[in-house]
Amino acid sequence: MKAAKINDRIWALHADIETTDLFEGIWPIPDGVSLNSYVVKGEKVALIDLVRDWCGAPEGLKAQLADIGLSIDTIDYLILNHLEPDHTGWLAQFKAANPGVQIIASVKGVELVKSFYKITDGLRAVKSGDTLDLGGVTLTFEDIPNVHWPETMVTFEPESGVLFSCDAFGSFGKLGNRVFDDEYYAEDHAFFENESLRYYANIVASFSLFVKKAVQKLAPLSIKVIAPSHGLIWREKPQVIIDRYVKYAGYMDGPQEKEVCVVWGSMYGNTERGLQAALKGLEDEGVPFSVHRVPNEDVSFVLADAYKSAGILVAMPTYEYKMFPPMAYVLDIFERKHVWNRKALRIGSWGWVGGAKKEYDARIAPLKWTCIESVEWAGAADNETLKLLRERGRELARAVKGQ
Repeated sequence: MKAAKINDRIWALHADIETTDLFEGIWPIPDGVSLNSYVVKGEKVALIDLVRDWCGAPEGLKAQLADIGLSIDTIDYLILNHLEPDHTGWLAQFKAANPGVQIIASVKGVELVKSFYKITDGLRAVKSGDTLDLGGVTLTFEDIPNVHWPETMVTFEPESGVLFSCDAFGSFGKLGNRVFDDEYYAEDHAFFENESLRYYANIVASFSLFVKKAVQKLAPLSIKVIAPSHGLIWREKPQVIIDRYVKYAGYMDGPQEKEVCVVWGSMYGNTERGLQAALKGLEDEGVPFSVHRVPNEDVSFVLADAYKSAGILVAMPTYEYKMFPPMAYVLDIFERKHVWNRKALRIGSWGWVGGAKKEYDARIAPLKWTCIESVEWAGAADNETLKLLRERGRELARAVKGQ
């Protein structure tokens, strides 16, 4: 891959990561993820954001620098908007190859450079409103804390309106030889929309209040290009990804989409048969729903649909007096990622004795869910229970429609 020209002074460099390794050690990336860096050339040269030694990313970075007549040792400034190791993991090697480089980060970011990489020289801390004059082009900095780490900032080039946003406005998904939004067709954009939602739900959702604050803070800037550290570079329609993130941030408190995320697990088919009756109730009311079986499906994909949905249907058996363990993990993730203020229904079977309800009620208490009366049954559901389950599905659907 070659460096992609944004304008006469700015180039995008990227590495496509295709691996079975998990992003953040948790989230699968079956369609890869890009690590984006940027070069800004004036009389001096700045490199914005770095890579980790992952799937040959450093070698790709050096090759793309060479495409535009640069090398590691010709970089004057290394700007680190965010210190998470997917953007900084190769920092020690970079510094060894270019001992004179000045490393620029936020005040908290500089402290992380010291603690993560034991680098103490050539550091400059910046804050909102500070500038860097490269000679013929000037960069400005704005702190956007907790999007999604406390040291996060963005870099802005005001003359051309390019916002280097790091993880903000990012997405999963590899890019190949096309890095700009206007190089993709509608079906491609549908893929990236799904992957931006999954990225947001997995990575950023807990910090939605700070996303809203960051968007408000950046609103006065004349943004013409969004250049994130993961995913598409938005040069034609940057407002699309901004609006998308505003919508995602709004899902935390609501309103969400008028649909239901169904999460289920079944040991021997009894809970599954009961679930089919509840799904008929959703269908009766014409409410769309997604269905995820755990542990068969990774929680990353469950979370994406749950985060956008106004309704949650949890179907699980009792397991050794408590919840079905894979569902306990899902609910733990829901709490961590702030899947709040939903309409919810829980159903499930039990064998010799129940017990899931007590643990379930404790787990969902922080989520502030409005719950339809749950349905539990021993062994296989009889006809009366199946009728009740169908009616409970209708009740959930009506609650979602009237949120």
